[in-house]
Order: sequence, then C-alpha cells, then structure tokens
Amino acid sequence: MRELITSREGKSGSAEEAVRRRKRISLCLKRGLDLIGATVGLLLLWPLMLLIACAIKLDSSGPVLFVQERAGKDGKPFRMYKLRSMVSNAEEMLDRLLDLEALASPAFKIRRDPRVTRVGRFLRRTSLDEIPQLWNVLRGEMSLVGPRPEETRIVSLYDEEQRARLVMKPGITGPMQIDGRGALGFEDRLEKELEYIERFTLWGDVVILAKTMPAVVRGKGSY
Repeated sequence: MRELITSREGKSGSAEEAVRRRKRISLCLKRGLDLIGATVGLLLLWPLMLLIACAIKLDSSGPVLFVQERAGKDGKPFRMYKLRSMVSNAEEMLDRLLDLEALASPAFKIRRDPRVTRVGRFLRRTSLDEIPQLWNVLRGEMSLVGPRPEETRIVSLYDEEQRARLVMKPGITGPMQIDGRGALGFEDRLEKELEYIERFTLWGDVVILAKTMPAVVRGKGSY
C-alpha cells in the first residue's frame, strides 16, 4: 500500500512538473511573440505616430507623449508611455474631479472626462493613444496581451485577491479590451483577468489579438 501511495505521489509530482514546464515554454514563446509584434508594429506605425504627434501639438499645448508610473509584474513600477489624449495639467485636475480614498473599488473611469482633448477623444475611441506602449513591450515591461496596467496609486488600494492580477506582465490588449473595455465594472474586469491568467495559453493570446481590432471598431466602452 505504501509503495502504491508513493507511486501515485510520484506520478502526481511528475504531472505537475510537466505542467510547469509547458507553462515556462509558453511564457518564453509569448516573449518571442511580444518582441516580433512590437518590433514590426513600431516599424509600420511610426509614420502614423508622426501624424498624430502633429495633430496633438496643433490641438493643445503640452508634450506629445504622456508618461505615467504604472504597476507591472508583481507590482513593480515602470514608466508607461501613451500619446497624450488629455490637457497637459490633467494629473493636477484629477484631484478636483475625484477622491481616490472614497472609491467603492480600486479603479475609476470618468465618463465625459473634461480633461480629454478633441484629438484625444479620437485617439481613445480608436486606441491609437496606446501605440507607444509597444516600446514598453520591447523593454520587457509589458506584453502584447495581459491584464491592463494600473496606476501605482490605485494598486496600493488592492487587497490580496486583487493583487493576483499582477502575477503576469500587463498588456496593451487583453480580456478587458475585447469584452466591454471601460464599460466593465471592476469586479467583472478582475474576474476576466484572473481567468485569463489561470488559463493562459499562447493560442489564447493569438485569439485575443485577433479579436482586438473588431472590438476597437465597435467602440463599446471606449471613453
């Protein structure tokens, strides 16, 4: 009987190790996909970024890029890049629009945000403001697919369960972007992201990437 139990435990351990090995391989392949996708994306999209940069400068004063500290894998902070879609003093204005300590959940999205510029509304509607995040992907701070990167000051409000969404690199797109975007409540978003992490496969990432453009075109939840 003892030998039978030992045999079963050995098989169980071998199966778990095989699963971990497959996941490690999938994560290595995911990084390869990130490097290829980000490199090709930046090479193809840099003329578009130049046009958008001109539009941003003509529309409002301030820098072309918006840089903000976000929480990466395991909560490690990094500088995330976006094409600026708000007025240059948007961060200062936020304190007058929102009390972070009074939030019902550690997330926020302001409908009809007065800080968003005319060009910014178009950029957000089409997600073109997120093109510079391909540089974050190249640097290894983000992935093409993953949970959305959240502000560090919001992450500081997370409980233990909510911090589970930080175990993978944040992504430019992910389950939130193809199913609701900003219209999702925090609990629904958290559920989808934790499910993505638990069931992660490289093929799943490919499917999400394929569904991202149709979701952007539909525009549901973009504001």
